Amino acid sequence: MTSDIATASISALTSARFRAIGCDHEILTTVAGSSAEAVRIVRELLDELDLVASRFRADSQVSRIAEAATHARVVTTIGPLLTSCLVAALHAARITDGLVDPTVGRSVAASGYDADLDVVRARAGYAPDEPAFVPSHGPGHRVTWRDVHLEARDEAGGRLEVPAGTLLDLGATAKAHAADLLATRLAAALPGGFLVNLGGDIAVGGDLPDGGWEIGVEAAEGSTLQVIVSTGQAVTTSSTRVRTWRRDGEERHHIVDPRTGRTAPVTWAQVTCVGATCLEANAASTAAIVLGADAPAWLTAHGIPARLDGLDGSVVLTSGWPAPAPHAG
Repeated sequence: MTSDIATASISALTSARFRAIGCDHEILTTVAGSSAEAVRIVRELLDELDLVASRFRADSQVSRIAEAATHARVVTTIGPLLTSCLVAALHAARITDGLVDPTVGRSVAASGYDADLDVVRARAGYAPDEPAFVPSHGPGHRVTWRDVHLEARDEAGGRLEVPAGTLLDLGATAKAHAADLLATRLAAALPGGFLVNLGGDIAVGGDLPDGGWEIGVEAAEGSTLQVIVSTGQAVTTSSTRVRTWRRDGEERHHIVDPRTGRTAPVTWAQVTCVGATCLEANAASTAAIVLGADAPAWLTAHGIPARLDGLDGSVVLTSGWPAPAPHAG
């Protein structure tokens, strides 16, 4: 759920790029001999992530849970990776007070995003979309993250309980969580340092290159807006200009406001945040899109360094984000 962020080219680094789960990815390594094995590890986890968390695969764990929950509450055992992703998603919901919510799947699907983006964009003649809140505990109750009950059981997976009608959408958090997992795994398994860029969700691990990791914040059309340096921090961007499609003559994007069930307002072209983890940076940037004009105050109150790019080219920076400066590179 992020726009691409291009990593600045450093001659001593080895870069590998590939596409998976509908996004372009890049893995940078400081030791050339680590690159092939690093990519293998990354691809293996992304394949597993697609199988457990994709809303677009009928055989995924998320889709099977949604099918079972069509008419009744579901209590089921889930595997370790989906458990880990749901722990991450519920953490994101807690720290944003529900501005990022894994239960918005039916609202996202109702807005038209119910298949791979290429399929969605090729369609014509959608019916008008409706907020898809699902009653849970009685009339007027909206299913939220607080209705998801998860008992994690370490490496054995977990026990999950969701209300009838629930469609989980982990698009806002699973990829960022995977970037965190991979940065840690690569650093533990291989020599050198690693930058894991999963479609714009960036986490780093292992040894730092001299001067840190240079990361270019990229606009939707590909231009580099600013270069910043990470010395261990994660960086992520949420955009209203990348995953878009048209419906009923209007342009839609993939981020839903959980408070209304409708597409979040297009106040910002994109928001880039820095965090201790990629998951938390992604939660902050997604919440900022949902909040619209209130985002700078919310980010400031939570001490989150951020760059907010307006549709008109204006830029708002919160405390801790470096002022833009010319970059030769």
